[in-house]
Formats: sequence, structure tokens, C-alpha cells
Amino acid sequence: MSTVFFDIDTQIDFLFPAGALYVPGAERLLPALEQLNRYAAAHAIPVISTMDAHSEDDPEFAQWPAHCVVGAIGQQKPAATLLDKRVVISTAPGEYSIDGAQQILLEKQHLDLFTNPNLPGVLERLNAGRSVVYGVVTEYCVRCAVMGLLRQGKPVELVTDAIQSLDKEAARRMLEELTAGGGRLTTVAEVCSG
Repeated sequence: MSTVFFDIDTQIDFLFPAGALYVPGAERLLPALEQLNRYAAAHAIPVISTMDAHSEDDPEFAQWPAHCVVGAIGQQKPAATLLDKRVVISTAPGEYSIDGAQQILLEKQHLDLFTNPNLPGVLERLNAGRSVVYGVVTEYCVRCAVMGLLRQGKPVELVTDAIQSLDKEAARRMLEELTAGGGRLTTVAEVCSG
């Protein structure tokens, strides 16, 4: 079983004040996000970077302001979070080659990364075991990632200094739920010292 890093929704629309669905304070995560992704690349650890990929009239926009529209600048990831060898996996079911990829850009149209039907096959090909999770937003998409990974019965670690929430109380409840479910809290320094 191998370690896989999960870089959740670290896109311009969420990370920066000019973004369509800015998470206050998220821009301060950029050095940590870059450090984690670069550490993974240097240690041959695959990074699955989830990316919202919405159409202009996406049904999700009834609940949230329009954000991460495919082709818009806000849908992109900051250059500092991108690795050299990457592949995009859309939500269209299919066989996608991940051979040699350091970073898998996993597109999604919903909060939960497991709504991408290609994810189970990717995890199987990576022989995914331990999962290290970070990104935004703690109580939404990050929560979906960690709880979905915990349901698979694999070790899950959440990097607490590389996440950002909108609601501190909801985030606190999520951290309690994670640890009660067997997940572990960690830090960038701890992850990158191994």
C-alpha cells in the first residue's frame, strides 16, 4: 500500500480575495500547499488534486455563487501548487492513463470527490493506502474527502495547518468526527519530516 496526498480544491476562486467563492484567510495556505505538493513529488508520492469544474449554468449555483467555471481563471490552480507531470481526469467515465503522473487533477461537479466515477479505479491503480489530506473548505469538500477515505478503512491524516474553514464551529465538529472515526491530525512539518 502506498501513500497518496489529496490536495482538495486549492483553486484561485477559493484561495484568493478576488476569487468568486473566496475562503477568508485561505491565501495564507499557499506556502504550505506548495511545500506539501513539492515534498510529494520529491518522494514519488502521487498527489490527487481535486478541482471543481462547473458549467456556466451548473445546478450547484442554486446553492452557491457561480465559481470554478471551466476555462475561467478562477477554476485554475495557482502555479505554485502544480507539479510538472500531471494528468487531468474528467468526470466522464473512462480509462485514463496515470503512468508517470506526479499529480492527478481530478475534476468534479459536486462537493464530494467520490462523485467522480473514475476515482475508485485511480485509487486501485495507485494501490492507495495511507491518505494525507489538505485544502479547502474544511467542513465541506475536505470533510467529504476524509470521511469517504475513512469509509474505505485506510489510514487518513488531515494536515491541520494546510486547511481553512468558513465556519470555525463546523470545522471543529468535523475534526472531532474525523478523529472519532479513526483519522489522525497532523501538521506540514510532521508530514514533511518523514
